[in-house]
Amino acid sequence: MAAAVAVAPRKRAAPDSPCPAAAGGSSKKRTKYNFGSIYDYQKLEVLGKGSYGVVLRARHRRTGEEVAVKWVRATRGGDGDGLSAAFREAGCLAACRGAPSVLQIRDVVNDVATGDLFLVTELIKGQTLRDRINLLGRLPEPRAREAMRQLLDGAASVHATGTLHRDIKPENVLVGPGGALKICDFGMATPARPPYPEDPCSVGTLWYLSPEQLMGSRWYGTAVDVWALGCVMFELLAGEPLFVDIETEDDMLMEVLDLRYKIESHGVAAFKGLPPDLSEAAGEILCGLLCVDKDKRLTAAEALKHRWFTEETEVPSPKDA
Repeated sequence: MAAAVAVAPRKRAAPDSPCPAAAGGSSKKRTKYNFGSIYDYQKLEVLGKGSYGVVLRARHRRTGEEVAVKWVRATRGGDGDGLSAAFREAGCLAACRGAPSVLQIRDVVNDVATGDLFLVTELIKGQTLRDRINLLGRLPEPRAREAMRQLLDGAASVHATGTLHRDIKPENVLVGPGGALKICDFGMATPARPPYPEDPCSVGTLWYLSPEQLMGSRWYGTAVDVWALGCVMFELLAGEPLFVDIETEDDMLMEVLDLRYKIESHGVAAFKGLPPDLSEAAGEILCGLLCVDKDKRLTAAEALKHRWFTEETEVPSPKDA
């Protein structure tokens, strides 16, 4: 990303079509795009690492806009796996353009010399939700409600495009100015077209995997994201993960099945560590998101219509969100 080289063909925005299938999922040739050049951007600093590459802060040389750039090396993953995932991620982000709580994609560019691909998104200057929880611990219920409203709204928008995120967790939520939340890192995202070719437990993060994934089903749907959001909601209210110190899928499944029995027997009292003054409505939402039966689990859109959101009496100020 140093001095500019020969200018690539006029850059084209990220593809507007639904998420393209991952490599291995189809024998069709990948659509060819006229990408812009990464040398249109000046590298400023390394921000971190995502599922498939390094994330940089950069500045567009012509407009001066600061952006985030995910750098995916052409050689990563073998047989183009990293690039295939990047194409899929770009397509999923493009399908979610305009969603209020989803990181917005700006462009897809490449380096013609190396074949490396770069996903350009808006830059959110702030912490992750994981950082915020580690710093503040549990949130008061009104603030947790506002956070969940944003996350469910974002998930509902993603699901409305026919997309699954498959890795929702506090680390993959950015906290922007005024407490605005953005779901990010779509490296595991996919079109909702089951069955899926990969091991259902090979995508996502163990503590946030849904019961159907842990049971080995390849026919899961948007409910896997809702389960993960239920885990996030518990974490916001309790200040710690719902499942901790679990290292294997079998142990995780046993914990989940045990939770089902406790919820059926005791309701929201099955969850240890929640504030004693938690409202009945909040408990209903938590149990609805963490229903082990995927067919009875709330959808993101259904959850937003629940009285916990529609009948709220205390609204947090923007600085507290």
